[in-house]
Amino acid sequence: MSFFSRFFKFMSHDMAIDLGTANTVVYLRGRGIVLNEPSVVAIETINGVRRVKAVGDDAKLMMGKTPHQIEAIRPLRDGVIADIDVAEQMIKHFIHKVHGQRRFPRWPEIVICVPSGSTSVERRAIRDAASNAGASQVWLIEEPMAAAIGADMPVTEPIGSMVVDIGGGTTEVAVLSLRGLAYTTSVRVGGDKMDEAIASYIRRNHNLLIGEATAERIKQEVGVAKMPADGKGLTIHVKGRDLVNGVPKEIAITQAQIAEALSEPVSAIVEGVRIALENTAPELAADIVDQGIVLTGGGALLKDLDVVLREATGLPVTVADDPLTCVALGTGRALEDPIFRGVLQTA
Repeated sequence: MSFFSRFFKFMSHDMAIDLGTANTVVYLRGRGIVLNEPSVVAIETINGVRRVKAVGDDAKLMMGKTPHQIEAIRPLRDGVIADIDVAEQMIKHFIHKVHGQRRFPRWPEIVICVPSGSTSVERRAIRDAASNAGASQVWLIEEPMAAAIGADMPVTEPIGSMVVDIGGGTTEVAVLSLRGLAYTTSVRVGGDKMDEAIASYIRRNHNLLIGEATAERIKQEVGVAKMPADGKGLTIHVKGRDLVNGVPKEIAITQAQIAEALSEPVSAIVEGVRIALENTAPELAADIVDQGIVLTGGGALLKDLDVVLREATGLPVTVADDPLTCVALGTGRALEDPIFRGVLQTA
């Protein structure tokens, strides 16, 4: 490759995107992670014409608080694109935000991660959204592979290793060896389902209606996968609308109640791991006994989830050093490092 070719390739600012249900993380060639914002778009409708009002952090602040002419939309659900037009606008916004006003010899090459269980139609929608947003070439990488690369797991060696990537919409469980997925399963349970479970529990047991943002805050502050030792744990005050009287109200919720609320989604994740282990080849299973299970994704930050999985499987379970950005880091390394180019796919 000539000097000018290398120069133009660098200047094109090729990027890797972790297009997540909850957050979108952008990794820029040669610079690392440069953007991490919520996957939310605020659309304003004036005289029947829709236009983008805000994207990312600004749009998330509007969720649940918008007037009738503004709608805060999450274009991805369960790890795949639910609204391709809005997703395209979001990707385009993030590309321009990363590049600024600079002009480049060509549009960037983009690597986007997708759930391992996504269909060819869903993958094509993601590729089309990125292409329409200005990508010159779109590559796809499966989320568990990206997560494993980001967590520094030995994915290129003949060693079996298991990764559990708990995102906003899905939990990806995979056994990897020699740059490939020996077994993978996708459970449609993640951070969103945990938020829904908390909101549903509070509505059912306390007649209090809370929004998505409040449920997420409760999960982050006192969420726990295992019942506290004292049967109560920490206490948090929650504000919402009383369904009986129809007025705003504040109640106190204990950590034990949150553990009870999260028992169903946590059990679904544990079951997904069990199924993967049952379907793993004996030689790979033997390696996993030594290597253990690595947790990545935002859901891996749920307190005591690693303990619950350790007790359920009898295997060593560890949380990756930076679970929130593991997938983006792995996607970026696949873009930059020729060793990992073999794991990239076209739609």
